[in-house]
Order: sequence, then C-alpha cells, then structure tokens
Amino acid sequence: MVICARDQRESLRACLESLKQALPWSSEVLVVDNASSDGTPRMVVESFEHVRLVRNDHDVGVAAATNQAVAMAKGAYILLLDPRVQLYPGAVTEMLAFLEKNLRHGAVVPRLLRPNGATVPAHEGLPTHATALWLGTPLERWRPRNREIARAFACDFDYASDGDVECTTVACFLMRRRALKRAHTLDANLFPHFHEADLCARVREAGWRIGYSSGIYALDAAGIGEAVYPDLSPAWQEQRLGWYRIHLGQGAGWWLKTCVCWTLADRLARELRRRVNGIREEPILPVWREYSPCSRPESQSRALRVASSH
Repeated sequence: MVICARDQRESLRACLESLKQALPWSSEVLVVDNASSDGTPRMVVESFEHVRLVRNDHDVGVAAATNQAVAMAKGAYILLLDPRVQLYPGAVTEMLAFLEKNLRHGAVVPRLLRPNGATVPAHEGLPTHATALWLGTPLERWRPRNREIARAFACDFDYASDGDVECTTVACFLMRRRALKRAHTLDANLFPHFHEADLCARVREAGWRIGYSSGIYALDAAGIGEAVYPDLSPAWQEQRLGWYRIHLGQGAGWWLKTCVCWTLADRLARELRRRVNGIREEPILPVWREYSPCSRPESQSRALRVASSH
C-alpha cells in the first residue's frame, strides 16, 4: 500500500486507523511524507509502528512521491490510497479476492461514499476524438445534453452494480504490479488533471480490465473522487493535449488543437459582439491565456516541452 501526504496529519491518522481492520495482516504500508511541517512524520512514527515511513526533505509532488514508493514496495499488488480516504473493515481483503477471482482484471476500485452515505460519482469515460469535438466547444453550447458528454462523464453508470470502468479516481486503486509495463506509475507531466486518465488508459492498453465492486466501500471524506466539469485552465489544456498525443497519437493532438482553436475563436467572437453592443462580460486576455497551450504553433509547443524536460 502506498500513501503520499503533506501536512495532512489528522486525515492521515484517520486513514491509517481504518487500515487496521481493512488490510490482511501481512500487508506492507508505505507512507511518503513530502516535507510536512505539521508533525505528520512524528505522528506516524509514534502511533503506527507497522508503517514504513519515507521522509522527503522537500516536496517532490504527489506523482513523484507515488512513483518513489511503488519502486520500494515489494508486493505483487499495489494499492494507491489518498490519505483523505478511509477504508471500511475488510475492504482491501475483498479487493484482493476480486483480483484473484477475476484474472483478466488488472485493477479494481471500491464504491466511494460521502460522509452522508451517498455514492460518489467517481467514474468517467476516457477521452476520444469525439470528446475533443464536443467538450467545451460551440457544439456543447448548442446541444449541452449530447450523447458524447454523457459518455465522457459516465452519466448512465450504475453504481449499485458491479462492472468495468474506463477511467476512475486513483484515490483508492488496487492494481496488479504486472498490469503496468513501465517503471513510473503516475506521469508527473500529467498531474494533477490527467494522471488518472493516463494510468487507467495504460492499464487498459496493456490488455487488462478495470473493475468496480459495488459491495466494497471506502469513505471519501473530502470529496476528492468527485467527477466534476473541468476548469479548462491553461494547465488542464496542456495536460489534455499531452494525454491525446500519448494515447491517441500525434494526429489526435492536431485534431484537439483544431477543436480548441475553433472554441477560442468562438469565445472571442462572442465577446467582441458583446463589446460592440456595449456589454463587457469578461477581459479578453484571460480567455486567450486559458486556451494558449493548445492554440500556440506546434514548433513553439515542442520547444516548451523540451525546455520543461531539462
């Protein structure tokens, strides 16, 4: 089990307490502390002797810390767990039993519950070429209840029944170590917006299925598993473009850029029309910056990617 934390002492305490009745007795628990200043490492050492604590002297980020811990873990199964999640008794044992019974599944996730007992809608569909055409574009504005948006946000998923999912949160994600054919579990370049879609896509591309078990429960105390409409920030746009290039190819990246440029042109045209009519709704520069990662020329994008890798 891998948990990464930074200044989350009380959430981590509750998480680790829940593990006492959720884990098989022989399980290995690794906690990576990203230079917390609230006494998190001391709490782990004093209260949880069975936990293996790894201290980083600076914050390396959740993705890098997760990869660091996965490389140190020894088991055939890896459970990625957010410190704000608490597991119900027997949850991990039941998840392991699911994977041992369902040999074509490379990963399994439980049902996430809010503190009031309601199910968190944590699943989505993986992005496709059609998603680029409909999500956030003028087409969505003209037909907001379209079929592709419903698929992308898994609006029809039955959380009361077991099934397979395309994309889901990794707040509580149990996977076979051999389900991934690469060293790094999470891609730091796609964090925090598309790392989950990247991990799920890589598991599926390796020929595995991702299962959802409706009868295994975990408490999402902070609402981290909620599937919400993206904020369309510059970072989200840039990571989205990176995901498309990795999983759908360079041509898909060009297709996405075309759809985004169309969206940008539409937004700017509508804003200019409002200004002509004496209505100023929002500044134009923030709109431009929002879409700039996908609208800049390919040569400039390539230069920025090379610079960020050094």
